[in-house]
Amino acid sequence: MKIDATDLRVLGILKQNAKLSMREISKIVRKPITTVHNRVKKLQNEKVIKKYTVEIDNKKINREIDAFVLINISYDDLKESGKNQEQVANEIKKLDDVEEVCIITGMNDIVIRVKKRTIDDLNKFLVDKLRKISGVAKTQTAIILKEIH
Repeated sequence: MKIDATDLRVLGILKQNAKLSMREISKIVRKPITTVHNRVKKLQNEKVIKKYTVEIDNKKINREIDAFVLINISYDDLKESGKNQEQVANEIKKLDDVEEVCIITGMNDIVIRVKKRTIDDLNKFLVDKLRKISGVAKTQTAIILKEIH
């Protein structure tokens, strides 16, 4: 599938505000509504657009603690349990308030983003849930002070 400049503009607009109507997008890109509609459908069918999502103000739902957790895997534990790194990542993804899970390169194996109500909740999550998953050897937590949009 070939992506052109109009497709990229439409994608950028949808990334900023997925609630815009096809009419509003067509005005911005100065193309007919049917053209924009067909391009969006094509991008969805080709899985360029994977999903539409919502950005939540976590403070308003009492999830003010936002953190990245770097995880080191114990490959000896994985051998014993018969699991692999991706299975550990999928197990982590199922935990409450885990927003993202990525397998990465470098000194760590996995990075996750987690949102919790309080520091105590984050501590309980780390100690009672995350570190009890077979294969998780070590964690390092970085609390986000401010997110730049």
